[in-house]
Amino acid sequence: MTDDLRSQAISNLQAKRHFWQALVGWVVLSVLFTVIWLLSGGPGTYFWPVWPIAGVALGVIGTAVRAFGPGSGGPSESQIQSEMDKLQK
Repeated sequence: MTDDLRSQAISNLQAKRHFWQALVGWVVLSVLFTVIWLLSGGPGTYFWPVWPIAGVALGVIGTAVRAFGPGSGGPSESQIQSEMDKLQK
């Protein structure tokens, strides 16, 4: 049981780390796309960076759901104790 919880905890921590890395990557890419847009005409021209920014944001949202969404935290200590009590009966 302890090994399963350890594996789940490691998995949760890796998912959270991946989310933060994806978020930083999205911010960097968003700035880069906007700078390219500014250098190639900028205001007054079509703001094309919205499309790659939105596309990468969908990936970041997916990692956020995996890291923080329903079922991402694993079982709580009270749930584990309750299940152990049921098994002992």
